[in-house]
Amino acid sequence: MDKPDFQYELTQLTAWQADNNALIRTFVFDDFKQAMGFIVQVGIVAETLNHHPEIYNVYNKVTFRLSTHDAGNTVTIKDIELAKQIDHLV
Repeated sequence: MDKPDFQYELTQLTAWQADNNALIRTFVFDDFKQAMGFIVQVGIVAETLNHHPEIYNVYNKVTFRLSTHDAGNTVTIKDIELAKQIDHLV
């Protein structure tokens, strides 16, 4: 199986912002209950991938910050894969 092209994969995450060696995206929901439900869904996916994001929640807004701590807090293919999985949940 071919290794994914990291730079190409990164360009496909148009809704995510690169900032300080991380991928960041904020989601806005109708209310707190929807935001929390989304966080739980992402938690299940993250656990399956064994790659856990930083999560910030204020009422109906959820922000994820993805970087790979084992790789010196930089963006890796693990972060790209988790970002794609998060995007599929919306």
